[in-house]
Amino acid sequence: MTTTMSKSQQSVKVVSKDVKQMVELASEIPKEAKDPLDELRNQAQSAYTSYMQAQRKVAAAYQERQRQEEKSYKEIEEQAANICAETIETAAQALEKAEQEGEEAYKKAKKQAEQVYQDSVSEALRVRKEIVEQAWKKLKERQRESGRSFRVKSRDRNMTEYHEMQRD
Repeated sequence: MTTTMSKSQQSVKVVSKDVKQMVELASEIPKEAKDPLDELRNQAQSAYTSYMQAQRKVAAAYQERQRQEEKSYKEIEEQAANICAETIETAAQALEKAEQEGEEAYKKAKKQAEQVYQDSVSEALRVRKEIVEQAWKKLKERQRESGRSFRVKSRDRNMTEYHEMQRD
């Protein structure tokens, strides 16, 4: 029985060795082979990381688009301000030019009016002088005629008186 025992002990030893090896293998298997849950967790973590990176990229793209829109808006606003300033400057220049042209037209019209006035005064003085001269000539003619007739009448009267005296 000692031999049997020994065989039995050997069997137990072999079984024990096998169990030990299995336990060792079992403890080594999780180290080498991955648990499907861990793999799913890793995939989820990777997906979450990718999602967060994508979300950051979307946020960055959104911020960039907003920055570009703001830049574009500022450029348009600046262009509008420049156009407005140019238009105001053009209007101011047009106003100044119109005022100068108006002043020049006023001065020219005033000068023309003064010339017309001077011409009218000169003409009126010339006509007055002419009329006075004509009146003076007529007066002189009448006086000469009156003087002749006065002389003639006087002479006639004198002659008539003379003849009358002689008759008496």
